[in-house]
Amino acid sequence: MHDFLQQTLSGEAPAQRQGETPYLRWQWHDRGILQLDPKGEPQQALVLSAGIHGNETAPVEILNVQLNALLCGALPLRQRVLAILGNPPALRDGKRYLSYDMNRVFSGRWQQIESCDEAQRAARLEQALTRFWPQADDGLPRWHFDLHTAIRGSWHTRFGVLPLNPLPWPEDFLQWLGAAGLEALVFHHAPSGTFTHFSCARFAAASCTLELGKALPFGANDLTQFAAAQQALAALLSGAPLAVAPVAPRRYRVTQQITRLSEQFRLHMDAETRNFTAFPQGTLLAEDGETRYRVEQAREFVLFPNSDVAPGLRAGLMLVEEAG
Repeated sequence: MHDFLQQTLSGEAPAQRQGETPYLRWQWHDRGILQLDPKGEPQQALVLSAGIHGNETAPVEILNVQLNALLCGALPLRQRVLAILGNPPALRDGKRYLSYDMNRVFSGRWQQIESCDEAQRAARLEQALTRFWPQADDGLPRWHFDLHTAIRGSWHTRFGVLPLNPLPWPEDFLQWLGAAGLEALVFHHAPSGTFTHFSCARFAAASCTLELGKALPFGANDLTQFAAAQQALAALLSGAPLAVAPVAPRRYRVTQQITRLSEQFRLHMDAETRNFTAFPQGTLLAEDGETRYRVEQAREFVLFPNSDVAPGLRAGLMLVEEAG
């Protein structure tokens, strides 16, 4: 296999479904699902995913660069890796999704919606992780990075969203996020339907959704903006020393979720409102019939405001900044 992305977009199975290089053995499991195992003893068991939303192309290109370097033998591999391009039909069409937002239906939530491409794919991805990690039930640290870009502009260009986790976050995991160039980390304290919540809750993996810039079509991304993320990924995969982040990411905690309940929903933010825009206490954020969403703390920051979601889905998160 010479180019994982092009093979995935083609919709065809590769003529050769497994192979090896001087450093690794690879196996194609399904469209957009590739496993790589080092020939030496691994240090970690990693899941690297991108393209859960098909219009978020920069992370797909970043991941593909690393995979192609591994497959051609230009980069050694020290970890077990499951690489995933999440929503191939949406990637091919350049759309966020075809029928339903896949990153809302993990942890079995796909069973609660009408059968569609995204529901079926979420089920297959859950199965892929279930097959991959039990093989690594040997004390290897389990990390999952799900690479995304945001719909809107942001006061923090690169940031991470960490799911609900009852366990302390590993210090080397947090250090890696800083070395990858993330300017902020957002900590969830409630369950959700995201891919990273599934991997963390089901397999006790250290998981993070990485938001790297703004959603653009294939070919329109300036990957030099993500040099730190690419270098951190290469170091992680090859076992090379990790660069030290010059500044630790700022930390935010989710305080409330804005949910669209009905067709009456109105979000009081325009299309130019950036992620991490601050609002003072009492500000009316959204309304939905008799329901009102207001800023509850002295100062809250908005994340992922989006009125164009189906009823029952998240239309935004509100955050408070925590002391460093």
